[in-house]
Amino acid sequence: MRNFKPLMPALAILATPMLAAAPADAQQRHNSNAPIDFGADQIQLQDKANRAVLSGNVVVKQAEMTLTAARMTVTYTGQVVGGNPQVSRLDASGGVTVRRPDQTARSQYAIYDLNRRVITMIGGVSLTQGGGNTVNGGRLTINLDTGRAVIDGSSVAGGGSGSGAGSGVTGGTTQTGGRVTGTFSVPKRN
Repeated sequence: MRNFKPLMPALAILATPMLAAAPADAQQRHNSNAPIDFGADQIQLQDKANRAVLSGNVVVKQAEMTLTAARMTVTYTGQVVGGNPQVSRLDASGGVTVRRPDQTARSQYAIYDLNRRVITMIGGVSLTQGGGNTVNGGRLTINLDTGRAVIDGSSVAGGGSGSGAGSGVTGGTTQTGGRVTGTFSVPKRN
């Protein structure tokens, strides 16, 4: 979130209504100290490099958050506590989904930096929240301590222009030209 320069103030304002509409339990801090449970079709341990590569139907769960992807590289510090390696970073690719209470984010790639407690998602990002709120863009950053989500229209993913300028349809809205698009629900009035 700290690296977004010109668009950050305007985009933070756009993401704020989604967070304000969330129930109180969805805005609670994520317990990033909770253990991380995982499952995958295959795991390749690379102990000398302090990492493991999970592939095939990868599912990672921490507290009330679930992250799914086709492939994930788990980087650990080399320290072992209670028989488990201490994880510092997760790099996910291939149909990445992050689910939290009343909130689902999708992208092609994601990085979960456990030290900073930040998830960065890039490539065809879609953030959906209960009540019909949907925002699409090129890059999403979720601060798990504050619950604040910021989306911008640019994408740092490789391939193509790097600006998120491709077009695609996600959740009934279209992302084009490196812009943030979406739909906010309106409360029913009597």
